[in-house]
Amino acid sequence: MDRKTILILKREFLQTVRRKSFILMTLAFPMLAFVGLGVYQLVNGTTSGPSEVETISIGYVDQSGDFDRYAEQPGVSLARYGTEDEAKQALLQGKVQDYVVIPADYLSTGTISRYSLKQEMEAPARVTFALRNFLLDNLLDGQTEEMRQRAKNPMTVVSVRLNQAGEVAVNQGGFGAFILPYLFAILLIMSIFSSSGFLLQGLSEEKQNRVIEILLSSVSPRQLLTGKVLGLGAAGLLQILVWLATIAAATPIASAAIARFLGPIEFSFSLFGLGLLYFILGYLFFAMIMAGVGAISSTTQEGQQLSTIFTLLAIVPFWFAPFIIENPSHAITRILTFVPFTAPITVMTRLGLTQVPAWEIVVSALVLFGAFLATLLVASRVLRAFLLMYGKRPDLKQVIKVIRCA
Repeated sequence: MDRKTILILKREFLQTVRRKSFILMTLAFPMLAFVGLGVYQLVNGTTSGPSEVETISIGYVDQSGDFDRYAEQPGVSLARYGTEDEAKQALLQGKVQDYVVIPADYLSTGTISRYSLKQEMEAPARVTFALRNFLLDNLLDGQTEEMRQRAKNPMTVVSVRLNQAGEVAVNQGGFGAFILPYLFAILLIMSIFSSSGFLLQGLSEEKQNRVIEILLSSVSPRQLLTGKVLGLGAAGLLQILVWLATIAAATPIASAAIARFLGPIEFSFSLFGLGLLYFILGYLFFAMIMAGVGAISSTTQEGQQLSTIFTLLAIVPFWFAPFIIENPSHAITRILTFVPFTAPITVMTRLGLTQVPAWEIVVSALVLFGAFLATLLVASRVLRAFLLMYGKRPDLKQVIKVIRCA
């Protein structure tokens, strides 16, 4: 690397890390992560102790004659009325929050009617839970307390994954194994497009302001492109490392917080290693595309509009996230793994869902690297041909002709 390229690299790196937008974006994730964990710990600590829950009153009319016991449920007291008119008057007078009618054919239909003065999308969970328990307790009257409780909560499924040797696998999967790779996929694409976007913006502004003429009088297009790409890439790498350090520090705290609900979060250095690999390859690939877009764009706004096409291609895995989550080894998911535009997000997401074969990761990385080399060749030719063209954006035929003839 020659001296001029290094000077451009340093300039782009320092200029980028001093941007307010870069600093805010880099520090926003660590701040939000630790503030969120702090608030969770504070709220959890405040609510973990015993607290009195206000009991609400609900009226009910039993037309079937089978529900006359267990009226006291946790946080809810059920008051029985002989007719619907009596229950309605109690509701209008504020004696009950709402009332339900259990029809005579309840055992065959399982349907009850609830009446309330409030406009709601659905009944509050607290009320629904209490009514469900009230009905179950009466239906199971005569059974043991253990039987009634088991009917309310019939099963808790604990899934255990075995490896090929029939032993309990180290990586058990689940939400805890999925959340980090998926979060990292989001941060990865944010950092890639943030860094490559700065390259597009810089080239477009320099071309629009004709500063590019002064630069090209001192350096070659290759030196300019190499310096900018490496400088902005170093800034993006710094950003991703800050986010990685945040994840590494926050994971033990977050894992302890959600372990009892969703399982422990699984920390893996191999995940972060692959994340860095796909950041570097993904950034280089998209940076070359943005450089080419910046060269053929006559204004900054035009360049940003053209770049939207490639941004939409890159986030295709997010559009199909439900399908990928349900089918991490499907042929379509594998195809997205090998497509350069979608490989970074797809691979990161799949790592949290299934054991991705090593050969797929190797092929995916090689294809992405090959795509970078191809776009590097194209971007270099486009830069030499169109970087000093003003006033009119070249059409697709001109671009193709330059690529073929250069």
